[in-house]
Amino acid sequence: MARTQTKSRRKSTGGRYRTNRGKRKFELASIPTQSKVGAAAKVKSKRIIGGNQKNITLTAQEVSVSDAKGKTSKTTMVNVLENPANPNLVGRNILTKGSVVETKLGKARITSRPGQEGTINGILLK
Repeated sequence: MARTQTKSRRKSTGGRYRTNRGKRKFELASIPTQSKVGAAAKVKSKRIIGGNQKNITLTAQEVSVSDAKGKTSKTTMVNVLENPANPNLVGRNILTKGSVVETKLGKARITSRPGQEGTINGILLK
């Protein structure tokens, strides 16, 4: 079955909503990317609606980190330390927006969306 981004067919009470039509191509959903910390950088290009391209990060090792003064530098990620959205992603080293990673410069919080943008940016934490 295809994954879709449509409204649920069930109410919170368990009752049903009767739909007036089936699935449409523009409502298709994709499987979560689950970008990981890895040795070699792998970026996949994906066609999205309107014929546009979206770069998806599969594995990455470098992150662009900016400090409190605004100076940005590229550094290497070691592993994921915490993820407030889902603690289960920490042990598998999966990168999401908001996750805290250990870098050579110190701890950094990821501010970009690796599965959507193709790059990884972060802010250095104190």
